[in-house]
Amino acid sequence: MSVTTTAQVLRAAGVSRVYGSGASEVHALVDVSVEVGAGELVVVVGPSGSGKSTLLHLLGGLDRPTSGTVHLGPDPAAAGGPSAVERELGSLGEDDLHGVRRGEIGFVFQSFGLVPVLSAAENVEVPLRLARVDAAERAARVAEALEAVGLADHADQRPYELSGGQQQRVGVARALVARPRVLLADEPTGQLDSTTAGRVMTLLRDLVHSRGVAAVVATHDPDLVALADRVLVVRDGRLVTV
Repeated sequence: MSVTTTAQVLRAAGVSRVYGSGASEVHALVDVSVEVGAGELVVVVGPSGSGKSTLLHLLGGLDRPTSGTVHLGPDPAAAGGPSAVERELGSLGEDDLHGVRRGEIGFVFQSFGLVPVLSAAENVEVPLRLARVDAAERAARVAEALEAVGLADHADQRPYELSGGQQQRVGVARALVARPRVLLADEPTGQLDSTTAGRVMTLLRDLVHSRGVAAVVATHDPDLVALADRVLVVRDGRLVTV
């Protein structure tokens, strides 16, 4: 089953993922096709073990499909270079794939994933340091990212000094600081109470729309579905409703 939208940024075509072999084979994802456009928030729902996380891992190049392909569309703002043309993630070498993940795809996870000894600003800065962005540019972009998530006044605080919702907002800022074209979030509100979860998801939606990011968010929370531009339902590894 396939889904199509305009201004395509990310496209999966007939993607399947099989783990193991023979009698121990597990078909984690089966023949899924989907396209995600710029500025679109797609929410993926389904029971535990349905294939939501597998889909996100394949879309983000964290794993490679057993069959099918995942494509990252050309960047209209690119003046030449690899990002100026469409790329099939499975065909990229590890160095090129790492570059795509570092510069063009942002990830937000349920566990927050913050470094405890670093301040909020330093956690947000990590992707820019890895990309060897110069110090002045790093400072400006970190300040911009923290302002965007409402944490400009908490830049110097360590994760243990922040609430769960604030920690996740730091995670969102870190995912967006490199100005990615794609945002993937796996159960980003799973550790938050319903009120805080709603605020984080509203923040994600607003940032996705304002920045033109193509976003895919996996969640168990039916209350978050109302915020989506489009909803995909995955069951037993298959896309069953669009």
